[in-house]
Amino acid sequence: MAKDAPPRWDRRMQQRLTRGEAAALGELYDRFAPLVHSQAHRMLDDEEAADLVTREVFGHIWENPDAYDPAQGPMRSWVARLTHRRCVERLRATHGEADGPDAGAHHQELEQRVRRATAAARADYIVASMPASLRAALELAYIQRRDYRQAAADLGVTGDEARRRLRLGLQLLSTANPGPSDGSGPPGHGPTP
Repeated sequence: MAKDAPPRWDRRMQQRLTRGEAAALGELYDRFAPLVHSQAHRMLDDEEAADLVTREVFGHIWENPDAYDPAQGPMRSWVARLTHRRCVERLRATHGEADGPDAGAHHQELEQRVRRATAAARADYIVASMPASLRAALELAYIQRRDYRQAAADLGVTGDEARRRLRLGLQLLSTANPGPSDGSGPPGHGPTP
């Protein structure tokens, strides 16, 4: 199989959606709705808006299955890009482009909010994608407030191994907040339109 070929599941899913299989949409929804809703909620900070964006994203996918281009990456990334774009559109529409002397400050505030939400979505993606051993070490240290010795005991590893896992997990997470000139979002996201 070619290096850039999309996973088999992605190709089959697109074919099924193109044929109009409602069951395919249900399967896609089951797989990606948590990602879409979480990303939308984090960006919009509004449960109802996140629900609406989730419905809009899956509606768009149902109506436009051929919009997915396997050459651009996995279907998961495409769904995340759709969600990101929809949220940015909603933020811009909700907050409007203010007129007057405060327009520049308003625009900067909105763009900062989008960047923070994008970094948070990227962090969520990184944590979900990292090996379970790293994720478990981070959860013990930062959610359950265990020091590395306690984490090592809970994980059944040496203290050195626990420190290594924490260090690697933190290194991965450090990539979640790119510099302001980067313009990128969660993996699979390009610059916002």
